[in-house]
Amino acid sequence: MSVTPSGTIEISDGGSQVDDGMDPFSRLVVEQKRLLDERDVLVSQIQELPGFGDFLKTPSFENIHIAASEGPVVIINHSEWRSDILILVRDSPPSLIPTTNDFYRLANDLKDRLVVARKDGLDSDKYKRALRSVLESLYNLVGEPVIDRLCTLGVPEQSRIWWCPTSRYFSDLYIPSYTPTLSALIESRKPSPKASCQPSLLLVANPDESLPGAFGEMAVIQSLNSRVPVVTLCGQNATPAGVVKGLRHHGLVHFVCHGTLKTGKPFDASFKLFNDERLTLLDIVRSRLPAGEFAFLAACHTAELTGGSIADEGLHLTAAVQYCGFRSVVGTMWEMADIDGRELAENFYKSMFSANGEGVGYHLRSAKALRDATRKMRRKKGMTLERWVNFVHYVHAEKSAYMLSGGGHAIICR
Repeated sequence: MSVTPSGTIEISDGGSQVDDGMDPFSRLVVEQKRLLDERDVLVSQIQELPGFGDFLKTPSFENIHIAASEGPVVIINHSEWRSDILILVRDSPPSLIPTTNDFYRLANDLKDRLVVARKDGLDSDKYKRALRSVLESLYNLVGEPVIDRLCTLGVPEQSRIWWCPTSRYFSDLYIPSYTPTLSALIESRKPSPKASCQPSLLLVANPDESLPGAFGEMAVIQSLNSRVPVVTLCGQNATPAGVVKGLRHHGLVHFVCHGTLKTGKPFDASFKLFNDERLTLLDIVRSRLPAGEFAFLAACHTAELTGGSIADEGLHLTAAVQYCGFRSVVGTMWEMADIDGRELAENFYKSMFSANGEGVGYHLRSAKALRDATRKMRRKKGMTLERWVNFVHYVHAEKSAYMLSGGGHAIICR
């Protein structure tokens, strides 16, 4: 390979061998070609694995339509070159909502405002004002035009909708979820072999003096035994190995413990278990678990990205539990107020186990159950935006998420 005086790059058929006489630019091009060749080999090997035949291949539009089989999907393309809002509906062409030329800048400004305000603490007045302002601006930028278009398309209120890749709350009008990719959402439509079985529930708890509300939340979960069998791992039984083993044998799971997050180290995010042992994100990802129905991660930071993470990587505890096969997971975007755990769990499971959900899989009932529970939180006297805006619901291994919310005074956090 060489670079001619005219600037043309010539690569011989003999491969990308580095010549000691090459200039730095030629060396760079040769190295890039070598890496691309390695990538192509790896992709080919992955595509030969069972179930990965379409890996990185462009899906057909016919298959993409499957993503909207249970409700419209709102796709937001957020790019410095061009931003678009597309609504994918079943059996119809996509609907395009044009954005302004400064859409990309405005969206980034909203993110930056919230990040700066958080430095003063989640219970600060400055952050509370910033959160309200950002949500109002986001509604004007995205929410209002989407709602107008959904009305034009004849989508009834209280319908399910999915967002790709982002959303804020629409819970008064629709039951929203979000998904990082259409392929993930299409995968979530596949039936679960365990969906028709009556699952048991695993309660993982590590209460201590810093979490006085945990005992009341545990009592709520254990009272579900009249509906589903409940097995509790608490105290010396709540070890990383014991929890991973338990996850293999239960279709439902509820965590009541501290969650920790390390800036710049997403794989070190963890649940604090007995004797200060940690069940880390990497431990969970490495686990081989059968498909589960639902997990409620009632701990801090379980769906929060660490500083410096790429927003669409999905490297957090909620995603890790999904990667292992749980079809639906509730997590938290930041600290969770300990005083909210008991009442939130009570209202959530009351909705999920109601007669209205009979015949429907728990992973499908849970989005509405979370909306019902957080609506009751909103109506509670003294409830702040920070506490009820906290909770996020994902459907199927990083498949779909339903963002709701939570807020804070000087509160005990998990």
